[in-house]
Amino acid sequence: MSQRKRLSNTQSSSQSKRQSGASVAQEENDDTTFTQPSTSQVQRGMQKLTPAQVDQKTAEVVQYFLVKDQKKIPVRRADLVKHVVKEYRTIYPEIMKRASRTFDQVFGLKMIEIDAKNHMYILINKLEPGDGASPIKSPTNPKMGLLFVILSVIFMKGGVVRENLIWNTLKKLRVDPREKHEDFGDVKKVVTDEFVRQRYLEYVRIPHTEPVEHEFRWGQRADVEVSKTKILEFMGQLHEQDPQSWSQQYREAHSVSGSTQPGSSR
Repeated sequence: MSQRKRLSNTQSSSQSKRQSGASVAQEENDDTTFTQPSTSQVQRGMQKLTPAQVDQKTAEVVQYFLVKDQKKIPVRRADLVKHVVKEYRTIYPEIMKRASRTFDQVFGLKMIEIDAKNHMYILINKLEPGDGASPIKSPTNPKMGLLFVILSVIFMKGGVVRENLIWNTLKKLRVDPREKHEDFGDVKKVVTDEFVRQRYLEYVRIPHTEPVEHEFRWGQRADVEVSKTKILEFMGQLHEQDPQSWSQQYREAHSVSGSTQPGSSR
């Protein structure tokens, strides 16, 4: 009986993995089947619709982004086209352009494409250019304070750290990942699941380690939202040192990166 149960559990697990894999493959296919419409296709599509229809669809896209942004979840183009844009896909570029303009003029937000390969978008506060770390440091949001500490450790250690270093650092701050925290709840889940889904962190398995080990890196959202100069200022105050004494980090923090482009062009 127990052997049959084990066999059943094994089959159930493998079936679940196959279904999960199929789901991921389907999501990828959803995006590969979508081709960015040409200017002429957009113009023809616009001629078949009334201004009210285009405005309504744009409003639905804006609402979808705002709902996702509440949980800091990036928006995938495949999901946007499949669940919101739908039959209006021939005018997708025009809808995105109008949505971007709405975020800019009405909400003071900027739409950014953080992943050009998988076409993922986020909203950032346009009112704080180059100063994205301020909400992270805000004491009114303890979870963002936790994130700021983790990103600081990763940055100061050269951009990649083993997870044990993060857990040990948090323990020194009396945040034990093995215990439920009054502000964060399940600390390990917040760090390895929530922050990863939000694209603040990357949590990557290190090959050929037994027992299995992982390492942390900055995620794509952190790259566009969090100011490395602010982290250096924070570390300088903490250690009573001139930020320039960390020469490598100082050069990186003050180098200009033009890799992130507004998502409205896509």
